[in-house]
Amino acid sequence: MHLYRTHNCGQLRPEQVGRVVRLSGWVHRKRDHGNLLFIDLRDHHGLTQCVVDVTSPIFPQVEPLRLESVITVTGKVVARSAETVNTKLATGSVEVQIGEIAVQSAAEPLPLQINAEGELPEDLRLRYRYLDLRREKVHRNIMLRSDVIASIRRRMIASGFTEFQTPILTSSSPEGARDYLVPSRIHPGMFYALPQAPQQFKQLLMVAGFDRYFQIAPCFRDEDARADRSPGEFYQLDFEMSFVTQDDVFAAIEPVLHGVFEEFGRGRKLTPAPFPRIAYDDAQLKYGTDKPDLRNPIVIADVTEAFRGSGFGLFAKAIDKGAVVRGIPAPGAAAQPRSFFDKLNDWARTEGAGGLGYIVFAADGAKGPIAKFLDEARLDALRKASGAGIGDALFFACDKVAAASKFSGVVRRRLGDELRLVEADAFRFCWIVDFPMYERNEDTGAIEFSHNPFSMPQGGLEAIETQDPLTIKAYQYDIVCNGVERSSGAIRNHRPDIM
Repeated sequence: MHLYRTHNCGQLRPEQVGRVVRLSGWVHRKRDHGNLLFIDLRDHHGLTQCVVDVTSPIFPQVEPLRLESVITVTGKVVARSAETVNTKLATGSVEVQIGEIAVQSAAEPLPLQINAEGELPEDLRLRYRYLDLRREKVHRNIMLRSDVIASIRRRMIASGFTEFQTPILTSSSPEGARDYLVPSRIHPGMFYALPQAPQQFKQLLMVAGFDRYFQIAPCFRDEDARADRSPGEFYQLDFEMSFVTQDDVFAAIEPVLHGVFEEFGRGRKLTPAPFPRIAYDDAQLKYGTDKPDLRNPIVIADVTEAFRGSGFGLFAKAIDKGAVVRGIPAPGAAAQPRSFFDKLNDWARTEGAGGLGYIVFAADGAKGPIAKFLDEARLDALRKASGAGIGDALFFACDKVAAASKFSGVVRRRLGDELRLVEADAFRFCWIVDFPMYERNEDTGAIEFSHNPFSMPQGGLEAIETQDPLTIKAYQYDIVCNGVERSSGAIRNHRPDIM
């Protein structure tokens, strides 16, 4: 018999009943039932219940064991009685009667509980990371990450991509953050930089003719943590393609993303491919952001003309000075009490706005602090522009274009949450395309690159030479899922004359 195990702790089934087996693992739980002592033995593969009788000669060895001690047990597999079967465990229909035990490593009292799934302080988890990694949720997440990477790798290779590993110690190639620097032993006073992204190396591969490259790439950026990113380092699916259009890029990566989310989404609804494409300007207008959460059905509308020259002087005067008005529909909000609207008004002030004006379209007419300033024709124009109907409310954001878009996007998210409109258990993807090539610096008035100066402008050299720079779009794109940018890219400018 093998020194440590004949089976793992997730393997035993009724077919093994009557066999003598050997298992090794960690003491996950102990339960003393008087004449019987039960141990849930855990390894990477699962749990197996083991039992020892108080009359057994090995009971004195088993009884004092602390949780997380590492042991090897040998014993007979027996079937559990019908009333003791644990349907939540793959091994729940059998147990092992311990005949022999070897203690591989006896545990001391632990600073954190392994077999509980409650939240623990992060500093405690990090200090004892070697224990934290044993916890079921953390273990499951580590395995999920590994499985997702394997799935991505398999799908990329099947799509004709070749995996390369690019250097880690390199020269600086800024990506918008600070570099991590590593001193050189051979060249005192000189430093290597850790790559913020494998940008230059993958371009070398393309000009060398390798055609389709990918890498699960480590990236190092000396920046603060974000809600969706740990500080310092992260991994990304990095890829590059030769002789392709933007449509070719979408066609190559959509099946990979769709397949991975379908494989690991646990049955959640998923946007079918091809994913919808939304122009940057439309995204800013309709959703108030270039990272729209399409689980939220609210669509923002431009209602500026309904207020131009109206009796609502606050908006009318602002429009004369270049402001716009965005209308954010709130489906079914007419049924909400006055406190709902007052609460939102107070919240808007905490967001830096003067308040949050609204109109309620009730069955007996329009109501609210703004409605009395508008005639029926303007109210009808608001309804038509926004799609609001009887029983809905319409909230307003009035400011210069950028500020109005940003605030209306914040209001849209708030209303989606407050009214419980956001679709549950779904992944909703979209591409954001047609990003502006240039933007005006609000402080200096200068025209600057809005994002990536090395992307290809739509219209090429002719657009650069003949168009207003602020009207030129770039072949830049983001893929967004549930309001989070999952990836970004561009068609690279390979033309020196255009550059």
